Amino acid sequence: MKKSNYCFKCSICELTTTPSSRALNCPDCNAPFDVNYISLEESKVEHNSIEIPLPINSDSLISLGEGNTPTIKLHNLSDKLEIELSTKLEYFNPTGSFKDRGSSIMISCLKQSGIKEISEDSSGNAGASISAYASKAQIKSHIFAPSSAPSAKINQIKVYGANTYLIGGSRDQATIEAKKFSENHGVTYASHNLSPYFIEGTKIFGYEIFRDLYDSGKFPEHIILPVGNGSLFLGALKSFHELFLDNKIHKIPKIHAVQTESIQPIYSTIFKTAWNPVNQTKTIAGGIAVATPPRLNQMVKAIQQNNGTCEIVSEKEIIEWQLALANQEGLYIEPTSAAAFASIKKLIKSKVIQKGESVLIPSTGIGLKDTSPI
Repeated sequence: MKKSNYCFKCSICELTTTPSSRALNCPDCNAPFDVNYISLEESKVEHNSIEIPLPINSDSLISLGEGNTPTIKLHNLSDKLEIELSTKLEYFNPTGSFKDRGSSIMISCLKQSGIKEISEDSSGNAGASISAYASKAQIKSHIFAPSSAPSAKINQIKVYGANTYLIGGSRDQATIEAKKFSENHGVTYASHNLSPYFIEGTKIFGYEIFRDLYDSGKFPEHIILPVGNGSLFLGALKSFHELFLDNKIHKIPKIHAVQTESIQPIYSTIFKTAWNPVNQTKTIAGGIAVATPPRLNQMVKAIQQNNGTCEIVSEKEIIEWQLALANQEGLYIEPTSAAAFASIKKLIKSKVIQKGESVLIPSTGIGLKDTSPI
C-alpha cells in the first residue's frame, strides 16, 4: 500500500490521520474517513487503461476482472422521454453488481495490511462481492444479511465459502450484529459502508465514464443513482472532482440521488419531510433499504454543494420501470436499479432535467438475483 502518498481525512470535520484497516470513524466527530491523496499525480496507477489515483499498486491488486463495463444508449426510452438516455451495465461485473469495484480495492488493501479475517453486513450484493474477493485473497469472511434478503443473493454469498448469518428485523439490524461480532471476536469490520478503500474502488466507475464518453461528446450532463449507503454516489462524485482538479474535465455532471418512499433518510433530511426511521416500511429495493446511513451528512452536503437533488419513488413505480426496461430495452435489472430509472419523469417534470439533455443511469445489478416483477 502506498502509505506515503495518502492519509485518511474525516469526511465532515477534516481531521487527518494515518491510514489503518481498523480506522473507520473520526475520533472527534464519529464521521467516516475518506482517502486523501497528498499528490494526485504521484498516486496514479494504471487501472483498466486509465491513470487513476489509488491507494494500492497494480501488482498487489486482488481482481476478478471487474470494471470495463459497457455503456449503451437506450434508444426507445430516449425517444419517448425526449432526452439522451444511456445506461452503464454494471451487472457485467463478476458477481453481478457494481460492488465488485469497491471490493477489489478494499480487499486488496486489507490483504496487504495482513488482515486474515473480516466481518461485513449487506443486503445481498455487497456480501456476495466481498465474500468472492475475500475467497480470492484467502481471507476468512463472516457476512451478516437480513433474513428477508433474496435467496439467490444469500446462496451466492454461501457458495464463495463465507460464514453467513441471517438476521431478523430491518437492514440496519444486520449492521449492528456485524459490528458486535467484530468486537466480540477481534475480527476486522470490513464495512463497505464505512471503508475509505471501498469508495476508492467505486470511483473507477466515474473514470470509465470519462474515458469512454468525454472525447466523443457523449459525456452525461446528469447521472442518476439509487442511493442507500452511498458508495457508488460518493465514489462517482469523487472521480469527477479528481478529474476536474486534474484539468481533465471542465464541468462536473449533476449527480442525483434516488430513494424510496418507504426509506428516505437523504430526501427527508434535505426536504424536511415527516418520514422517520422508526416508521420505515419494507421496500423491494433492498439495495437502498438503509434507514440510517453512516455517511448521511456527507451525502446531503455533497448533493447541496454540487447542484444535485434527491427524489423518491414508490414501489409501484419501481416495478413499472423494471418491466419497462425489460419490455422496451431488453434489460432485466434489479428493483434497486429500477428505482433510479423511476425518477426520470419526476426530474423532467420538475425541470431538474431539461428536454434534450444527456442522462446516464447505471444498471447497478442484474434482476436474476432479486425479486421478480411478475
